[in-house]
Amino acid sequence: MSDPVPDPCPCGSGKTFAECCGPLLSTERLAETAEELMRSRYTAYVYGNREHLWRTWHPKTRPVDVVIDPSVRWISLQINDVRDGGADDGAGVVEFTATHDSGTMHERSRFERRAGRWFYLDDQGD
Repeated sequence: MSDPVPDPCPCGSGKTFAECCGPLLSTERLAETAEELMRSRYTAYVYGNREHLWRTWHPKTRPVDVVIDPSVRWISLQINDVRDGGADDGAGVVEFTATHDSGTMHERSRFERRAGRWFYLDDQGD
């Protein structure tokens, strides 16, 4: 009998959850790039992890309470473009399309690094 295949990470990185977004959601480590944080935030929506979303939202723009619609089933994430947001940057933009059971969501998310940690700032808009 063969070993079970590890669960793939919902973010679409091609890695397992345990080697990708899992350590970020469990606070074992911090995201090194804006894209990595974006992927972990998508995964938090998939699993209904409001705490991770709140913790990684910029203090200037985060809501008092993060609300996740439990009726939405997230299906896939596609990263369309990444501008800056690398390990040595202070800001970055990640454009993505997330597919759910009722359609798609497109956003250009802005990220900012504060004291060595990446935070989701807001949607840059069109």
